Amino acid sequence: MARVADWFSLVRFSHSVFALPFALQGAWLAGRGRPPWSTLLWIVVCAVAARTAAMGFNRLVDRDVDARNPRTARRELPAGVLGAGAVQALVLLASAGFVLAAFQLNPLCGWLALPVLLVLLLYSLVKRVSWTAHLVLGVALGLAPPAAWLAVRGAITSDVAPVLVLALAVLTWVAGFDLIYACQDAGFDREAGLYSIPARFGVANALRVSALLHVVTIGALAAVGALAGLGWIWWSSVALAALLLVWEHRLVAPDDLSRVNAAFFTINGWIGVGLFVGLVLDLHCVAGGG
Repeated sequence: MARVADWFSLVRFSHSVFALPFALQGAWLAGRGRPPWSTLLWIVVCAVAARTAAMGFNRLVDRDVDARNPRTARRELPAGVLGAGAVQALVLLASAGFVLAAFQLNPLCGWLALPVLLVLLLYSLVKRVSWTAHLVLGVALGLAPPAAWLAVRGAITSDVAPVLVLALAVLTWVAGFDLIYACQDAGFDREAGLYSIPARFGVANALRVSALLHVVTIGALAAVGALAGLGWIWWSSVALAALLLVWEHRLVAPDDLSRVNAAFFTINGWIGVGLFVGLVLDLHCVAGGG
């Protein structure tokens, strides 16, 4: 059981709460509240496999950097808890599983799985060449809603606008909270020659950019509601998400990052799940005439 826990810790399985709820939102929007259950099952398999491959690859390419950073030196690879060969095998298996599961959805999803996988894996290298890594991570997770849309519909249709705006919301939300998380390593990144907005422009400016990105997030979520004709339940969940984001930003300051974990993990988990539940309930009520 300890070894299983090490693997779950390596890929941060609990962080699936960030991307999976938005992938499922894309499916629910595509199915107008009634996505096929078999399709949902394969979407979950794709999401878990893709995230496992991406996180495993990230830990592999960053193991030298993680070993030098006091905050990450105890991670499984630099600490010697897991071997690089075993993690390489995990990345290959998860990547193959992602592509095979995508083909179970439909041929279009299957062929698009390869470029999507490339984006997910190459994100881990961006921090070595550009401070736009936060936005690239946002793009990687923002692909989830449109991908789930295609899984349900099998084609791009004229009413795709809401899910594309949802992808923008995910992009800015993820980039915003990744900026907060990256503030912890601003000094180390500068010394190690790594690129990030906190290292390049300072922690205070990074937090300002994060707040601006989250303003865009709420605007995009509101646009989703307007474009999709959603009702008061969705609008209530968006208002709750806005309040949680305000709380998140009040937990951190340039001279006090002690509560970053609460801001990064707990609050953002609530936001993802809350918006998914709000969408499901809203579409159910609309479909049922409630």
